[in-house]
Amino acid sequence: MKEIMAEKKANPFSDLIFNIIIPSVVLMKLSGDEYLGSVGALVVALAFPIIFGGYELIRYKKFNFISLLGFVSVLLTGGIGLLELDTKWLAIKEAFIPGLIGLGVFISTFTKYPVVSKLLLNEKVLNLPTIKERLAETNQQAKFDRCLMQSNYLFASTFVFSSVMNYILATVIVTSPAGTAGFNEELGRLTLMSYPVIAIPSMLMIMGIFYFVWRQIRQMTQLETEQIFNTK
Repeated sequence: MKEIMAEKKANPFSDLIFNIIIPSVVLMKLSGDEYLGSVGALVVALAFPIIFGGYELIRYKKFNFISLLGFVSVLLTGGIGLLELDTKWLAIKEAFIPGLIGLGVFISTFTKYPVVSKLLLNEKVLNLPTIKERLAETNQQAKFDRCLMQSNYLFASTFVFSSVMNYILATVIVTSPAGTAGFNEELGRLTLMSYPVIAIPSMLMIMGIFYFVWRQIRQMTQLETEQIFNTK
């Protein structure tokens, strides 16, 4: 039972509620002087993803580079608002985080551990012994390695897309001076808009990449889907 709890993943709806919906509502509805004020609303809104992230870390005992970047992103957003910096820094920050991840994914292509390989070539996901055996039998291993390299480039491009769109959205939406109620409201709108405009298209692109890899495995090995995936 303990092993099942340890392997249980965070609820994506909780992610959406605590990282996007609640902070956005607080920023857009409670930033007026009659409520929390611009500074108070910003602090409360940013507290939700920080506390939720800490809770997830304690509960699931997992922490990774992406989580660290998310935490840094929240702190930078708070710093820009509380220090009342020029809003151009918000746009730069919004583009920098996914851009940095994309650069890391791209660089991993030239190492022994491309990110796509780490994500997909996992015995919990794929029936690796059977796949490797069939690739060796059909002399397709080199072709499959090229497929993984192409997939890694495509995966990196999804973060480039996210970086560019983040910069454009931040530039267009957030125009009020930092530290004002208007800035908070626009920041909340930016957070809400980033999900349908950036997150969902990026997820669809990633699903397309995984579908591409699955199709390539089927063509190269002539295995059926139930033979490719580990169903245990």
